[in-house]
Amino acid sequence: MNLLATIAVALRALRVNALRSGLTMLGIVIGVGAVIAMVAVGAGAQDRVNQQIESLGANLLIVFNSSGRQVGARLGAGSRLSLTLEDARALQTEIDAVAFSAPTVRGSTQLIYGNLNWSTNTQGTTPEYFTVREWDVVEGRMFSTDDVRRSTKVAVIGKTVADNLFVDQTPIGETMRIKKVPFEVIGVLAPKGQNSFGQDQDDVVLIPITTARTRVLGTSARSRPDSVNVISVKAVSAARMKEAEEAVNELLRQRHRIGPGEEDDFTVRNLSEITDARAESQRILTLLLAAVASIALLVGGIGIMNIMLVSVTERTREIGLRMAVGARRRDILVQFLVEAVTLCLIGGIVGVIVGLGGAALVANLAGWPVLIEPLALVIAVAFSGAVGVFFGYYPARKAARLDPIDALRYE
Repeated sequence: MNLLATIAVALRALRVNALRSGLTMLGIVIGVGAVIAMVAVGAGAQDRVNQQIESLGANLLIVFNSSGRQVGARLGAGSRLSLTLEDARALQTEIDAVAFSAPTVRGSTQLIYGNLNWSTNTQGTTPEYFTVREWDVVEGRMFSTDDVRRSTKVAVIGKTVADNLFVDQTPIGETMRIKKVPFEVIGVLAPKGQNSFGQDQDDVVLIPITTARTRVLGTSARSRPDSVNVISVKAVSAARMKEAEEAVNELLRQRHRIGPGEEDDFTVRNLSEITDARAESQRILTLLLAAVASIALLVGGIGIMNIMLVSVTERTREIGLRMAVGARRRDILVQFLVEAVTLCLIGGIVGVIVGLGGAALVANLAGWPVLIEPLALVIAVAFSGAVGVFFGYYPARKAARLDPIDALRYE
């Protein structure tokens, strides 16, 4: 008997006991469905995290001021104001592993245009900031080094600011007020969406750092005239991120005259490490869920083995009759093995459909991102087939080793 005929016989046998076959497949359906839904939700979450991290800029190090003290009380992160414009220049010019650095001063401000107003985060920085953050201007232009040198009153705004302050009109060339100081809008930033900390990156106004210090944000009593809040550093490549991070730490400690054993007055954050940490957490979660799904598949496989053993017992006379008319042991083995594999493959396909439906349901009800990987669908169905081979072999072998005479006499 050829393979196609064997498959036809197996399908006919499954169709005769359709309800039992369906209940037998239930474990496989649940297991495969859980795997597909889990992979889709996990891949979607990972893709969202990667997009948010990438939106901050590739090969990016962030240098913050550390916390200060006043009358014995810690004032919180960023309160020490030890970083300076010269620090930013030194990082870019003295470290080979650093491609660009951009100092930033920032503060919350009120914007006014016509009869509309909007409270947002205003940042004073240099043109290198656009390169470090890989942030394009979709309309107009970004400000230049000459704008920084001349302290011009020009602004580049994010999409959220444009939508709320310049409704249904282009903001380019319009004049808005930042803390009552008139600024010409010269550009609109490309949208970036939320970052990995849930902050709207498009709710921002960028102006030349010199203008920000002298006309908008000023300086606090505790700060130096050239102090900055943050320095964004772009390494020359991903492979040299660690080298750049170590060099930044060493150079800043030298410049700030921090002795051995003394606490840094700055903090360096490597965003790649954040990405790796999140990827590791996601991997552990995926392995945990895969273990749960594997248990469901294991239970489904045991159920199939049980049903196939029952089937061999019920069809013992049929097996004897087939052997009597010329069927070889290999034909009997293949027939029952094909039945087990067919049960698992059908269960796997139904499980894929159920898993896709579950993932879509999660996306709609919970609002979680899902990402369907075609390879995961193929692997899930192939794995369910492998479960059929593993758990169907013993019943098939038992059927093939029956003695034809004893099988014909079986009642």
